[in-house]
Amino acid sequence: MANELANAQDLVAIEDVRDKTLILKNGGLRQVLMVGGVNFSLKSEAEQGVITVAYQNFLNGLNFPIQIIVHSRKLNIEKYLATLEGRKDKEPSGLLQDQIGEYKAFINGFVADNAIMAKTFFVVVPFAPMVLPGKETVLGFLPFLKRKRGDEDKAEKAKEAQREEGIAQLKQRVTQVVEGLATVGLDAVVLEDQQLVELFYNFYNPETIEREKAGRPEV
Repeated sequence: MANELANAQDLVAIEDVRDKTLILKNGGLRQVLMVGGVNFSLKSEAEQGVITVAYQNFLNGLNFPIQIIVHSRKLNIEKYLATLEGRKDKEPSGLLQDQIGEYKAFINGFVADNAIMAKTFFVVVPFAPMVLPGKETVLGFLPFLKRKRGDEDKAEKAKEAQREEGIAQLKQRVTQVVEGLATVGLDAVVLEDQQLVELFYNFYNPETIEREKAGRPEV
């Protein structure tokens, strides 16, 4: 079992999550934006033209790649059903209690036969800092060098400083993307650490209903 867990972890490219940032095993950095939607088909022809041009300008203004993800997820309605049950218990009218109970049974049966799906839109913004060679790499090429604790500490501090600088530059890119999406009429928010963890839990466990805490932030 331990070996299976280790093998599964090897497939995940993420080393750490902190400061709203995914830190990859190869040194790359990523931040994830959750983006609201717009019903393009309901817009007038003139409005559609404005949105299209704004989107083209947004993409043309980027000097770095982005990744757009459309994630379909199975809704967890357990909390909603629990709310209905609570209303039923507090309802003094027996007739309304029966109606709430019938409605809850209908919803429960409908969801059992028909998976309720919701689409969420994400934009992934990358940054790839220049990776400094690690101590193991250097010692591997030059095995005659002795390990010095002071040198190792300096290398780790330099690596951490470089990572912090990379996160700062990544945030600048994210700000540019958020402002660019705003010109298209789309609101975007950066996912927090816990939201990132839960998002990837759901990515790697698609057969399960999404965890209740992984609810989308308000955008």
